[in-house]
Amino acid sequence: MSPAEAVAVLAAGVGAGTINTIVGSGTLITFPVLLAVGLPPVTANVSNALGLVPGSVAGAIGYRSELAGQRERVLRLGTVCLIGGAAGAMLLVTLPSKAFDAIVPVLIGAALVLVVLQPRLARVVQARRDAHGGSAPVHGGPVLLLGMLLASMYGGYFGAAQGVLYLSLMGLLLDESLQRVNGLKNVLAAIVNGIAALFFIVVAHMDWAAVALIAAGATIGGMVGARVGRRLPPAALRGLIVVVGIVAIVQLALK
Repeated sequence: MSPAEAVAVLAAGVGAGTINTIVGSGTLITFPVLLAVGLPPVTANVSNALGLVPGSVAGAIGYRSELAGQRERVLRLGTVCLIGGAAGAMLLVTLPSKAFDAIVPVLIGAALVLVVLQPRLARVVQARRDAHGGSAPVHGGPVLLLGMLLASMYGGYFGAAQGVLYLSLMGLLLDESLQRVNGLKNVLAAIVNGIAALFFIVVAHMDWAAVALIAAGATIGGMVGARVGRRLPPAALRGLIVVVGIVAIVQLALK
């Protein structure tokens, strides 16, 4: 890797760490750059997964105020995401690379619809609960657990727009503000990337220079993203999620 290529990878790591902390989809920045500097697709994917872990951790630390009181939720959802991330990593080395190509843009599109409609849907769901004398499951219930399991399997496999999927599911099924959900998303993304990376270290070839550059950049980006993301009002954050999701759909559809 030349000095210019190293700078490009480092800069991509900063961008990915920032956008991952605020929304997700940082892989759409780093993965093409790694391919452009000559890494094979699988090596780029696994190196990227490991390199982004420090950025997710930095983002989660930056959102520590929003994580207050969510310890049990982190444990419950974190366990599900751990299992899903490990399963997704295994799928990467057993399934052909085109296995998810057709369905992923559809999943992201559905997630964006949920993000846009989330306030209205949440009011409808709450009205039904009030009419029947029920209350929202504190941790989202079995529907959220299943959704997060499937989203984490995808995250362990590739991970582009994984954060958008998480935010749409948790935003709809948890009675929490979007900022608190975003803090939770950063923790869960770190878990999924971490378990996938551990699996890849054993079974796949890593480009350790790329890992180090992305990790350094993503850590800086994670801290920047937390500062920026926590200041965004809900409408602005929701709008940014939609923009990033649309970019992800276009990029995945055209690749």
